[in-house]
Amino acid sequence: MSSVSLDVNGRQYPANVELDSPLLYVLRDNLGLNNPRFGCGLGQCGACTVLVNNEAVRSCILPVSSAVGKKIVTLEGLGTPEHPHPVQQAFIDEQAVQCGFCLSGVILTAKAYLDRSPKATESDVRNAMSGVLCRCGANTRMLKAIGRYARGGKA
Repeated sequence: MSSVSLDVNGRQYPANVELDSPLLYVLRDNLGLNNPRFGCGLGQCGACTVLVNNEAVRSCILPVSSAVGKKIVTLEGLGTPEHPHPVQQAFIDEQAVQCGFCLSGVILTAKAYLDRSPKATESDVRNAMSGVLCRCGANTRMLKAIGRYARGGKA
């Protein structure tokens, strides 16, 4: 076990962990965060997505040692219920959530992609989002919400 400090959602958290432990387990089990979610455990579904230095990464396959000294943002740290981040507000406005299991992957992947590529086309966004799986069927509403966010919150 090693003592590390993680910068998560703007706060420093000490943790005593195995350095090869997946970041997902440390965030959920050691820090008690509800998001990200465990989906496939193979980095394929996206439910475990977090931002590490503003890049969307799959935390189920990222060793915690790779996140030490970096800024980690989970869905909980993006905004608050009183002041949601604009991408979260777009999802609220479009009523784009059904079960919510994939939201970490969808919202954080969309934010990271559009921060890097603000002039992305709808086709570009669909392609960027293709690796995040949603099984409940809210994909169309989610794409509308992402489009709303890309346009600055305008309908």
